[in-house]
Amino acid sequence: MARTATAWWWLKAATASGGGVAVGGVALAALLREEARAARRKVEGRGVKQDPPSGDGLYGHRRGKPLVLAVLGDSTAVGLGVERASETPGVLVAAGLAELAERPVRLVRLAVSGAESCELEPQVDRALAEQPDVALIMIGANDVTTRTKTAVSVRHLEDAVKRLVAAGCEVVVGTCPDLGTIRPIAQPLRLLARKWSRELAEAQTIAVVEAGGRTVSLGSLLGPTFASDRTMFSKDEFHPSALGYAQAAAVLLPSVADAVGVWPASADRGVRPIRRGTVRPVAEAAAKAASRTGTEVQPAEVRGSDTGPWGPWALLRRRRPPEIPTPEEAEESAEASVGA
Repeated sequence: MARTATAWWWLKAATASGGGVAVGGVALAALLREEARAARRKVEGRGVKQDPPSGDGLYGHRRGKPLVLAVLGDSTAVGLGVERASETPGVLVAAGLAELAERPVRLVRLAVSGAESCELEPQVDRALAEQPDVALIMIGANDVTTRTKTAVSVRHLEDAVKRLVAAGCEVVVGTCPDLGTIRPIAQPLRLLARKWSRELAEAQTIAVVEAGGRTVSLGSLLGPTFASDRTMFSKDEFHPSALGYAQAAAVLLPSVADAVGVWPASADRGVRPIRRGTVRPVAEAAAKAASRTGTEVQPAEVRGSDTGPWGPWALLRRRRPPEIPTPEEAEESAEASVGA
C-alpha cells in the first residue's frame, strides 16, 4: 500500500455507500465516514515515509550461473515498514532460494510503493530486460484502496503474467492480503475491507492460473496471527514488521523454489494428504485458496487435458513452510557472493 496517503481510501470507500458499497442508511454511511477519518488520522500520525534499501545483488555461498529473481508489485513487495534490506521479502526469498538451489541467486527488486495493478506494465518492461528465471509479484492492496473494479485490476495482472510467461519466466503471485486485519480500522468498515480483499484475491488466482502462473494466498497470512499479534505489524500498523515479512517469505519461498525445480520432494512428505495437492476447477480452487493461508494454486491436467467441463483445472496444495534465513544470515549470504 502507498505510504500515509493510503488512509485516504477509507474515506473514499465510506462515502461510496450508495454505489460500490452495498450498505443502507444514512446513519451507517455517517459511521463509515467517521471510521475512515479516524483511521486516516492514526495512520498519518505513524506514517512510514521511506522505502528500505533494495538489496539488489547476488546471494548464496555456491558458485555457478545465478538464477535471476525479479520482485514486482507494491509496497508489500518493497518491504515498506522495515529499515534493512535483509528484512525485506525479496532478500529473504532470494537468500532462501540460493540455499535450496545450491547456486547463486541474483535479486532485482522492481516493485514500487503505492503501485496498483495498472502500473505493472513498466515493471514488467524492466524485468524482461533482466531475463529473469522467476518473478515474484505481490500486488492488490492499492487496487482495493482505490476501489478499482476487480475486472480492470485482474486484467492488468493477467497481462503482466502472460508477458513474463511468454518470455520463459516462471511467475508466482502473492495475492491481495486481508485488509480487514488493519488495526486502525473499526467495524463495520473492517468487514467491508476483508470482503473486498478476498474477492480480489479469488479473481487474481483465476486470472494468474489461466495465464500460466501460480498463486500463493496471503489473505489469511495477514489474518488470525496478524490480528492478534502487534509485533507482526510495523509502526504504521498497515505494513508488516520484519517478523511479518519473514512469515510472508516463508509462505512464498516453497512455491518460488518449486517453480524453478529446486523444491525438494521430501519437504512435502509426511504432511496430510490434502496438503499434497488436490485438482479442482480453477474457480473452486481460487475460492478455497482465498481464505486459507499459504495455499498455492497452479495449472494442472486431468487425463492429459488442462480443461474440464467446469473450466481449467488447477492444483490446490499447501506446503510446509521452511526455515527462512535470518536478516543476519541473508546479509552473510550476500557478502559470500561478493567474495566468491
